[in-house]
Amino acid sequence: MSSFTARPDDFDACRDLLRAGSKSFHAASLLLPAEVRPSVWALYAFCRVADDEVDGAGSGLAAVAQLRRRLVAAYEGAPHDGPVDRAFAATVQKFQIPFALPAALIEGFEWDVAGRPCETFSDTCAYAVRVAGTVGVMMSLIMGVTEAEALARACDLGIAMQLTNIARDTGEDARLGRIYLPREWYFEEGIDPDAWLREPSFGPQMARMVRRLLQEAEYLYARAEQGIALLPMGVRPAIWSARYIYAEIGREVALANFDSVSRRAVVSHPRKAFLLGKAMATAAVSGAGYGAPPLPECAFLVQAAARPRPIRRTRIDNVIDIFEKLERRDRERMAMGRVASEKAP
Repeated sequence: MSSFTARPDDFDACRDLLRAGSKSFHAASLLLPAEVRPSVWALYAFCRVADDEVDGAGSGLAAVAQLRRRLVAAYEGAPHDGPVDRAFAATVQKFQIPFALPAALIEGFEWDVAGRPCETFSDTCAYAVRVAGTVGVMMSLIMGVTEAEALARACDLGIAMQLTNIARDTGEDARLGRIYLPREWYFEEGIDPDAWLREPSFGPQMARMVRRLLQEAEYLYARAEQGIALLPMGVRPAIWSARYIYAEIGREVALANFDSVSRRAVVSHPRKAFLLGKAMATAAVSGAGYGAPPLPECAFLVQAAARPRPIRRTRIDNVIDIFEKLERRDRERMAMGRVASEKAP
């Protein structure tokens, strides 16, 4: 990874893009310590721009190929001439973010363009890992967390949030010709997914599938909570707020009898404000993490990004070092003294 330095206003441009494109994420980012906010803005901005370009009319696989070239250029220290690419290049260099992480994100976009079907729930998770779990792991690295256990929980949170998005956007995605719910679930409910995609409609079967997906998301939210406790105290409120606000989207879907075909769930501003306050309170009392292994679908991400926790030296360690050096020096002097006495006539 070659060296590159971005300009301060590059990060300001990323902040402005975040403010305009995702008010919820922007509000959560304000709970982060000031020193990590610019890097989080840069990460979000690159992901947002990448997503928008792939979704652009008629762009398709050509846009994916262009994104891969931009990614390689950023890692070579010669990013494309724009504030988002420059800020992103500086961020991945500063935090040593492995190339495999954003490459997996772009692979997820490619799956969208190619129309790769989600036949099973594992397929849905594999997609969610790429378009959301990757972001969770990269965020963790920016926050200074590199242990495998914490990164596995970051994947859990990213997947849970993406499953919530899928549950909320079932109708919207269908009108774009996409199904992210497992196709095998449709067959279990007696629905031909291709026929449903041509004429999306809501009924008891769809309600059961959306509810099932949200239950899977809740399971992963619960797993993810254990990892938030492994984060530095200063960043926990922001991550708790993301966890609460996205789970609240699922709650809104449930209140509408799981109808996400004819309507789109929205969390009100007062409710978001309440959840931000709840996040700050929870961050101060969250308990210790636990060592559940990563989901099989995200194990490759954890393996690519995990690094051992640096050994932190204490004052006692330094004092022990001093005594060991003194003892070693005394032994050397004694040995030299014996040699000199043996050589004496």
